Amino acid sequence: MRRDNIKNKMNSYIQISKLNDFTFCPYSVYLHSVYENFSQKTYHRTPQTVGKIAHEPIDEKKYTTSAHVLQGTEVCSDRYGLVGKIDIFNIKTGSLVERKYKIKKIFDGQKYQLYAQMFCLHEMGYKIKSLAIQSLADNKRYAIPMPDKIELRKFNNLITEIQNYQPQIPKNKNNAKCEQCIYKPLCH
Repeated sequence: MRRDNIKNKMNSYIQISKLNDFTFCPYSVYLHSVYENFSQKTYHRTPQTVGKIAHEPIDEKKYTTSAHVLQGTEVCSDRYGLVGKIDIFNIKTGSLVERKYKIKKIFDGQKYQLYAQMFCLHEMGYKIKSLAIQSLADNKRYAIPMPDKIELRKFNNLITEIQNYQPQIPKNKNNAKCEQCIYKPLCH
């Protein structure tokens, strides 16, 4: 494959972290891409800053010294066109864990992030036996079932929707979500 083709292919890959954001609000992903070269202080509110600080042990690979635990490892799926990082994967137990600062409810986008990480690890040759989302604030772990046919269909539809997203085409708004959005002042 020519170098230009490889570069174009990588530019079209979807960041795993954007899956949850896209299910929350597709336009917020677009706005995030506009602002990501600015200081995060410009667009992060307290919850985003707290979450980023809580994630530092993973990013700095200081969560554990165990050799059988992957932490903050970059992953990629050619099949789905995904790229990103996992939080924690225990090679011995096959347990994949996504860490969030505070979980009050499990949303589809959070599950899809975990599925994406699972698919990437699977393509890398790892066997995933269990999925979980860890709430750091209260130290609760929520088991996430492996995706069934319906969830796989929803996941594939999400990937297609992201690949075909056009920010100039208005989407239905959820006012409750919009009230919490860090980009609310920029939306019309």
